[in-house]
Amino acid sequence: MEILILGGTAWLGREIATQAIARGHSVTCVARGESGGIADGATLVATDRSRPDAYDAVPDRDWDAVFEVSWQPGFVKGALATFGARAKHWTYVSSCNAYAKYDTPGADESAELREPTELDVVEQELYGEAKVACELASQAVVGDRLVIARAGLIGGPGDRSDRAGAWVARAARAPEEPMLVPDTPELATAVIDVRDLASWLLDNATEGRTGTFDTFGPVVPFGEWIELVREVGGHTGPVVLAPQEWLEERKVEQYMGPESLAMWITEPGYEGWSSRSGAAAAAAGLKQRSRREFVVDTLAWERELGLERERRAGLSAAKEKELIDALQTSG
Repeated sequence: MEILILGGTAWLGREIATQAIARGHSVTCVARGESGGIADGATLVATDRSRPDAYDAVPDRDWDAVFEVSWQPGFVKGALATFGARAKHWTYVSSCNAYAKYDTPGADESAELREPTELDVVEQELYGEAKVACELASQAVVGDRLVIARAGLIGGPGDRSDRAGAWVARAARAPEEPMLVPDTPELATAVIDVRDLASWLLDNATEGRTGTFDTFGPVVPFGEWIELVREVGGHTGPVVLAPQEWLEERKVEQYMGPESLAMWITEPGYEGWSSRSGAAAAAAGLKQRSRREFVVDTLAWERELGLERERRAGLSAAKEKELIDALQTSG
């Protein structure tokens, strides 16, 4: 196939390109080229998508498959206007942030969406509204050839958000030291491996599959997740269980960001954040590797980056010790 990736130098786009080339496809990436290098064998058209002439240097041909990951409505609309009529199949990678509510475990693609933004350029606080606008624009132009993949948390090798790797990195960084863990063993976690998502997206394009799908990783209770990351990371030290209410009272950051308890979210209204159905994608062939393989490979990536580095998600050693000391004092 002749594949066009609108992006392709950052994480998911680069993984799609890498796998597509391994399958024997021809890949052209349209990006500024500032997020990283392109996959070996791909062709980069370096351009700024905000410019009126952004696509002038892109080869004038029909495309078997186009992959779009942007959340800027203006970029998406411009690409659709330029390539939509010449694309046999189109994939838009959206987000579960497109949904209006997250309070229902097991919800599926029929759930209510946010109101779309009317802006072409948005800031992060309108991320979900922008994704909805991008979905609607895609449906209007290539709806009969379209896959919309509403992704949940994506992790695995190459993940620089640190969210999915935070716990196994912590287990491996200080395997004999006390490890602070929220005492919420039944709380849901879910993360999809970027390699599994990219493979399925390529399968869709190859097979001509269309539709809208939530692409979520397997739901794993928090307690089981901690057991797995401790085993893989070699953590043998004590586990210090912190009550949910105690952590909330101290306003410990949740889910993501510096000094957070990664993948942990107890905010009211988010009961279904990490436990959407995912049944439609599974029925459409989405296969997920074992959680052990995912964690082992994620730890290998974390070691490459350095376990002692400053992280974008997860507690620092100093913050963890501070919380453990405070918990033991209050107890």
